[in-house]
Amino acid sequence: MSPDYSPSTQTADWQAQRTAILFNENYGGIRRKTRRRRLILAGVGAAALIAVLAWAMKPAGQGGGRSGPGGFTRGAGGGGPVPVRAVAATTGTVDVTVDALGTVAALNTATIHSRVDGPLLKVPFREGQLVKGGDLLAQIDPSTFQAALDQAEGQLSKDEAQRAGARVDLERYRGLLAKDSIARQTVDAQRFTVQQLEGAVRADKAAVENVRLQLTFTRITAPFAGRVGLRQVDPGNMVHASDANGIVVLTQTHPIYVVFAVPSEYVPQINRHFSRGDALPVEALDRDGKVVASGKLAAVDNQIDTTTGTIKLKALFDNSDDSLFPDQFVTARLRLDTLSGATLVPSAAVQRGAPGTFVYVVNADNTVSLRKMSPGPSSGDLVSVKDGVRPGEKVVIDGLDKLRDGAQVALIADSARGAASPATPAPPPGQRPHRRHTASSAAPSAQPPAAPVRMTS
Repeated sequence: MSPDYSPSTQTADWQAQRTAILFNENYGGIRRKTRRRRLILAGVGAAALIAVLAWAMKPAGQGGGRSGPGGFTRGAGGGGPVPVRAVAATTGTVDVTVDALGTVAALNTATIHSRVDGPLLKVPFREGQLVKGGDLLAQIDPSTFQAALDQAEGQLSKDEAQRAGARVDLERYRGLLAKDSIARQTVDAQRFTVQQLEGAVRADKAAVENVRLQLTFTRITAPFAGRVGLRQVDPGNMVHASDANGIVVLTQTHPIYVVFAVPSEYVPQINRHFSRGDALPVEALDRDGKVVASGKLAAVDNQIDTTTGTIKLKALFDNSDDSLFPDQFVTARLRLDTLSGATLVPSAAVQRGAPGTFVYVVNADNTVSLRKMSPGPSSGDLVSVKDGVRPGEKVVIDGLDKLRDGAQVALIADSARGAASPATPAPPPGQRPHRRHTASSAAPSAQPPAAPVRMTS
């Protein structure tokens, strides 16, 4: 021990070390308390944020006190009117149609083959060209067939000369037989010789006609008017009658067919029109729903496909503008009937639920009534109503999720028409409308058109 390290100094050091230890323990406790306090504050803040978000996203019909445009309270539960948009039911003409996927088929299709063997000299058509019936499509070297024709004609001339000589001898023998200067056996033998030569001449004529026919086969012509495809063989190659691919495929596209299948439940209605001689219109639509051609129903299959429960139909189109192409996929729309004076409502107004199919009708006292209805043929925008809604009655098309039978409503003005509804109070000057209501009021007008529309059953 150092001589200057006294007991008092030792005591002072011990107290200093104890003070440092106590300070470190107090500091650690303060840090733990501070961390715990921060975690508690963060949890409280998160809970408050979740509560605010839940309140902001709560539907208007489940709580009161949230104001809509014009200062009225949103939601039926708050005691105020529910903002809705409504349009009046109208009357119009409805086309009862059925849509089906169809395939365009050429009126006639032929694979042009060679009927004789030989080298191909020329193919005078352009690929994809429209040709007329009888136009030259291919020319095969005719020299071999021309030589065979000359040989057959020479044999025919030889046999005809022999037949002529035999006939002269026969007449001479008959004259000698009349004078009893020749045996009858010689006359009979000469007569049989003439008959044999006549048969040879007929065979020679048939051979000449056959070779001449083979010669005509070297010129390959179009059997009907149509459009040629891509050629399968080039000039200079040998072609054979047994070639599977042929030379070219010819299709007749003026007019043209569309083959499609509809459910068998439409068969009685289709046959009823066919028995009366009615022409059922058919339209061909592209994938965007645009009408590309109009025609009429031409044929109905004689049996129903039991695997699909459908029946095949064939529609005929003039196709003078070549809007339809063989093997093209289109939507065939068959019009079965036309209903006049039908009641029409927007499809957005039609709801389906536990009560069935229904709409909300706006009453004169600005309340709504749940009205059951029977829908008829419909399109994407409008639905015909068999019963349940009368023309002129207003049906709700927007704000349906907040309604119940007998709820008070306030009609929102249609911004496209620029007219303010009397039941909707105007917002105070300088007040910015709520963004949610601004989007609703800026929606396009759902007023149904007065012109006839096409429906799909």
